[in-house]
Amino acid sequence: MFDDRRSCLLTGRPPQLLVLLAALAMPAALSAQADSAPAPDPIPQLVARLDLERYKATIKGLTAFGDRRQGTDRNRAAVDWIEAQLSSYGCRDVARLKYDFQPAAPTPRTGTGAVRDTARASGGGRYRGLRARTGVNTDSLKQPDARLRALDAQASTAGAREEVYCTKIGATHPAEMYIVGAHMDGIGWGEAANDDGSGTALVMELARVFSSADVRTDRSIRFVLWNNEETGLNGSRAYVEQRRALQGTKDEPKWLGMIQHDMMLFDHGMPRADGTLAATQRPEADVNIEFQTSSKFAAQAQQLAWVFQVANEKYATDYPASVGSHMTNTDSAPFQDLVPAISLRENERGTQIGAGWDPNWHQPTDLYATYDDADFRLGLNAAQTTLAALAGLVGATIR
Repeated sequence: MFDDRRSCLLTGRPPQLLVLLAALAMPAALSAQADSAPAPDPIPQLVARLDLERYKATIKGLTAFGDRRQGTDRNRAAVDWIEAQLSSYGCRDVARLKYDFQPAAPTPRTGTGAVRDTARASGGGRYRGLRARTGVNTDSLKQPDARLRALDAQASTAGAREEVYCTKIGATHPAEMYIVGAHMDGIGWGEAANDDGSGTALVMELARVFSSADVRTDRSIRFVLWNNEETGLNGSRAYVEQRRALQGTKDEPKWLGMIQHDMMLFDHGMPRADGTLAATQRPEADVNIEFQTSSKFAAQAQQLAWVFQVANEKYATDYPASVGSHMTNTDSAPFQDLVPAISLRENERGTQIGAGWDPNWHQPTDLYATYDDADFRLGLNAAQTTLAALAGLVGATIR
């Protein structure tokens, strides 16, 4: 009966999604054969390998390179550091994707440093409630820390770009792969601790756990740290352009899904009437899992999002997750018409972050010191959510 329902609902999508959803929601005793004891669930053991202090330390390591603006020496140094970290974890196939970036000429409307928030135009949903001002800081003097101001001073130049990825190779279906990503570049004359050091550290921590020698997966996972997100998703677009046609060959496994992580720490609620926000994380903070309802794979992406929500419900320690339909303005967008794609965030991108719910977004205040453990724990819960869902999707076991 279930196989019939699955073939009806999942035509054209990764077939394990509903199987996993049912397994996560069903008590282990009911999902096991009546005449045999259920196998131990490896997912709690894997989730326990994520640690708040390690997650914070990885974010801290990224902030040593300032805002990591693309096209600068500090960005290139951060790429080198990320590669070295991934190699130290034992992640296989550590490599770089190379591309050329030539920025478009500035227009009177955008100027040379501004990035327009196009969330509504690209499917980000309707704004509701109070809004605060957003934008990109381009004034170096708004950064009071002279050391950081000097670190972030080198301007971006056009030309060659690189971004790092590595792969957990599946044992039985190595030619099928989930892509897990975050962007490592930032802007705003800060440290880009949240945008997107928080997502980059999350993906690196997942690579560490899945690359452990005693962890086996049936399917492959690729961990990618995109560059050039802040200039228009250029790093993820370059990956799609270079590698989509290689799927199914020895050079690129078939893509089963794409999961993006972009700003994971700050959910302090809606701006007040004066534009300020609460100083501490709100008790009802949650992890926002989004898919894009206008994409060609909307139904499949929605199903994938619910798999992640159920995984959060069962395995995450502190904060719940919610599912929304307006994924936008992040590196999952270039994939959304090719494969089921979702993003995990601190808030809804279009209707909340775009409405000023994070006052540190693209600002000098996006510093490691800005956030406390309640903030960092939200990012850790997103990591728990993705790890748990992926572990089920790829058939992870511990030897």
